[in-house]
Amino acid sequence: ASEGKDGASAAENTPPQVPQGKQGEQSSAFYSAGQFFFEYLVVVSLKKMPDGRYEPKITYQFPKRENLLKGQKEEEERLLQAIPLFCFPDGNNWAPITEFTSETFSFVLTNVDGSRKIGYCRRLLPSGRGVRLPEVFCIISCLGCFGLFSKILDEVEKRRQISMAVIYPFMQGLRESPFPAPGKTVTIKSFIPESGTELIELTRPVDAHLEHVEFQALLQRLSPHLILHIFASAMLERRLIFLAEELSVLSQCIHAVAALLYPFTWAHTYIPVVPECLLDTVCCPAPFMVGIQMRHLERVLEQPMEEALIVDLCEGKIIRAVGDEEEILPGKLQNEMLISLNRHNNNNNEHSSEQVNTLVSEAFVQFFVRLVGHYGSHIKWGRSGSGSFQERAFCKAIASRSCRRLVKKFVKTNMFSLFIEEAEKSRIPQEGNG
Repeated sequence: ASEGKDGASAAENTPPQVPQGKQGEQSSAFYSAGQFFFEYLVVVSLKKMPDGRYEPKITYQFPKRENLLKGQKEEEERLLQAIPLFCFPDGNNWAPITEFTSETFSFVLTNVDGSRKIGYCRRLLPSGRGVRLPEVFCIISCLGCFGLFSKILDEVEKRRQISMAVIYPFMQGLRESPFPAPGKTVTIKSFIPESGTELIELTRPVDAHLEHVEFQALLQRLSPHLILHIFASAMLERRLIFLAEELSVLSQCIHAVAALLYPFTWAHTYIPVVPECLLDTVCCPAPFMVGIQMRHLERVLEQPMEEALIVDLCEGKIIRAVGDEEEILPGKLQNEMLISLNRHNNNNNEHSSEQVNTLVSEAFVQFFVRLVGHYGSHIKWGRSGSGSFQERAFCKAIASRSCRRLVKKFVKTNMFSLFIEEAEKSRIPQEGNG
């Protein structure tokens, strides 16, 4: 696809297929049905220190793990040490309050082996009179499904306003239920004093790769033009910093940007909400995608960082850019995606959140189809069954100069390399070559 005649290549209608394995959030393991909904529920409360400041500490953990091997115990301790930091990433500037609007956000912890755990958080003010401190209920799971866990946290919050004791049986029932397959529903029975037994239905969206995404959040805050500049920067694995005050806005928008890359996966530092004590992450020379609260903007700009794209989600503008964002994507493909995004923007009220997710994702998947959808016919298969990707021939097969220019950069990215590594192992049958 190019400015002149934007026909991509022979395999234009063959979508890139997602090899299973290292594709992180797109892997079959990540989404497989039948596993536990969650690993832990922890409550993080603010405890007063001798110097008068408040520090987040875990005050409740379910389930308690026993009989762990030494390696497992060390990993669990590391996990439990990190959680409070991400539940209260805005530092220690807290004081008892009488009113607070509950907020839902998520964070991602990456293990040494590259696997990810997601923390789904609900920050709320316990019921009571007088001044009190907010607390965070955090569910740790390796399953990415923001909508589903938000509903679970609604139930947790409802029970918290009655008593902590009512939360335990609900979470126990959830833990004993298998995680439903895409499009399926699981029903959990839960008893609440004075209300009796309730049936709670939890349904997964049909399209598993979109269940952790809310594209609407991005469309409401940024123009289609800016979204494409961000997408182009992410595609070339640059450094991206997103700014907003609300934790929910940061986590929703960053998950949405990462999802635009499907069927490829962001494989570098990925912190939807950076805790205050880790702000020097922005000095990292490697690629990263991070969210930072607006109150820390000055500190961020003072850091000695390399080129980065800094996006203000509150004002819907770019604060700092590399300068070539407009030229990265081939002209005609960029215009087609702009038309598509503008159409969804104008129909915001007509389409459900799930419909918007599907329509937006389709536009970006089609972009990759037209750009690199012919990759399968450039994998040379040996007798042993292992494949070898012919990068030079693959790039040469692209007729459009502007597309070829982008693809030559894209093939050098980590996300493309991981994708091809899996494709070389998986031998997905391609149309025309069996």
